[in-house]
Amino acid sequence: MACAIVWFRNDLRLDDNPALRAALAGGYLPVPVYIHAPQEEAPWAPGAASDAWRHRSLAALDAALRARGSRLRLFHGPTLPALQSLVAISGAEAVFWNRRYEPAVERRDATIKRTLRRQGVRAESFNGALLLEPWELATRQGDPYRVFTPFWNAAQAALRPPRTWDAPARFDPLPDDADVPEGVSLAGLDLAPPRSWDEGFWRRFTPGEAGARAALQRFLDQALTGYATRRDRPDLDGTSRLSPHLHFGEISVVRVLAALEASTAPAEDIAKFRAELGWREFGHHLLHHFPDTPARNLDRRFDAFPWARPDPRALDAWRHGRTGIPIVDAGMRELWATGWMHNRVRMLVASYLTKHLRLHWEHGARWFWDTLVDADLANNTQGWQWSAGTGADAAPYFRVFNPVTQAARFDPEGAYIARWLPELAALPVPLRFAPWERPGLLARAAPRYPRRPLVDPAAGRVAALDAWRRSR
Repeated sequence: MACAIVWFRNDLRLDDNPALRAALAGGYLPVPVYIHAPQEEAPWAPGAASDAWRHRSLAALDAALRARGSRLRLFHGPTLPALQSLVAISGAEAVFWNRRYEPAVERRDATIKRTLRRQGVRAESFNGALLLEPWELATRQGDPYRVFTPFWNAAQAALRPPRTWDAPARFDPLPDDADVPEGVSLAGLDLAPPRSWDEGFWRRFTPGEAGARAALQRFLDQALTGYATRRDRPDLDGTSRLSPHLHFGEISVVRVLAALEASTAPAEDIAKFRAELGWREFGHHLLHHFPDTPARNLDRRFDAFPWARPDPRALDAWRHGRTGIPIVDAGMRELWATGWMHNRVRMLVASYLTKHLRLHWEHGARWFWDTLVDADLANNTQGWQWSAGTGADAAPYFRVFNPVTQAARFDPEGAYIARWLPELAALPVPLRFAPWERPGLLARAAPRYPRRPLVDPAAGRVAALDAWRRSR
């Protein structure tokens, strides 16, 4: 019986895996492999938090395969020579994989597919990450969408009923005389942090397909009802926290959509979460059609915008939660401790960096890329350009969030701030939002917390709008 290489990447699951399904449907014995070649993803090679998650997710995938009579073989890149060697040694007739959409990866994968096919190897890729391919939708003029609402309207009209697929309980084993390289150990990939700085991540997340399924069930049972109103509250457990599981492909978006359609939660809550899945689709649509946006403004009018000269001390204070703006600092400390940040707070910390400090959004995008466990190039780029007002948005740079009023609105008891800034927990609730208004009390309650913000919210807004007017 012939074998086929099933090349795992950001699709670290067995169920709803089109590449694995194709190998089995073709009558092949699947040989699951993972090839570690981060340098091929430059200039956006995975960050440290992503590596920490991948280490555990690969271990979980290998355990799931072993429970089915198979195993995951790990290799170092470069990828094309590694695949060619595997095909030559094992005699594999085919290589199957699921598509990724980052520009550098798309170019590499296209080269791999052409090369393998020229060498007589069946090479096929599949959509295992999205509801719709990024190139499937276009405006009436044939152009890519640049505004979310018409994109999502068109997407929903084109969506097909979600169909899930469960992997078999057992895989036929490779014959005893099969000549397949053993590969390297998981530790040999050097993904796990050497000093266990990621320990706090795993009190919140469980990487792997089983962890993803549990996270989805928890969301359906505990947070979907009321999602439309609770999702903006960082002090509540009102979000799905599925983003890292979706990024690493530990659960398919098709399965998530199917679970939504089977839910009895209120229609407005289901529609709101569907729209969040739509934003994920939109991010990939934009990245595919505008592949330079991880480094360039989608709205080219901002190419000459007068960003401030980076101040290393201010940037470091922002990164480590020392801006003097409690809601911003709480978000950055949550990120550092858990590898994740509530989406409303992401918008606030991004707005403060790009509007009040007036620093280029790529400084923030790079920091998020290294510290988020759900660092996804499409979503990270879209989120930062949206916050900076330079991307796909009908309300560009002049939208400036007031972090004080936003905190009072979405963290009304100051509970989120107190959780991540325990030094401020002794302050009366109103002062948790703007502690510089009572400097004496702040000095007594939190002597090590900044006495004043890096940039006052009101003054920063005025300066930001003045810069925007000058740039026009």
